Amino acid sequence: MTYPRLAAGLAISCAASLALWTGPWSAAPAQQTSTDTIAPDFAGADGWYNSAPLTLDALRGKVVLVEFWTRECINCIHVLPHTKALYDTYSKRGLQVIGVHTPEYAEERDAAALQDALRRYGIMWPVAVDNESRIWNAYGNRYWPAVYLIDRNGRVVYRHYGEGDYEQTERRIVELLGKAYGAIRMTLRITTM
Repeated sequence: MTYPRLAAGLAISCAASLALWTGPWSAAPAQQTSTDTIAPDFAGADGWYNSAPLTLDALRGKVVLVEFWTRECINCIHVLPHTKALYDTYSKRGLQVIGVHTPEYAEERDAAALQDALRRYGIMWPVAVDNESRIWNAYGNRYWPAVYLIDRNGRVVYRHYGEGDYEQTERRIVELLGKAYGAIRMTLRITTM
């Protein structure tokens, strides 16, 4: 075999391998909607902060935002101000925000460090500690951060993975709360941080 043919064969092989390798793991979908999925409960939480243990049965009739995060994830830290703005704006109108802290690394299981992060980031909403990834697995989650919206009937109706699309998430919350979008919209200053 000549050198040019060998080089061409190697290049084609590498390109094909790269295409196959990145295919299923490329960028996460920004959002998906589903009205057929009953939301998993929070069974298996290793503990709770800012609340007694919560169940979806007890939250029936409320719109619930579930956010999977971990305290050392920079993307999660970037999303927290937006989650806080949603909490501050809509919690009195029927939105229940629940954080699910699912550690990626062993040091993120440290309870004192998690409590410090809750104080540092001003997280006042309930946070389920998911050290064993039970809630994470029940949701079939694969990303930090991830937001799930659950309607008043306990169905997952919206998912968003990663940063961004803050206005779309807020719009869905407002729709689920049954309000006109323009009547209680957050200022763009908050949604475009």
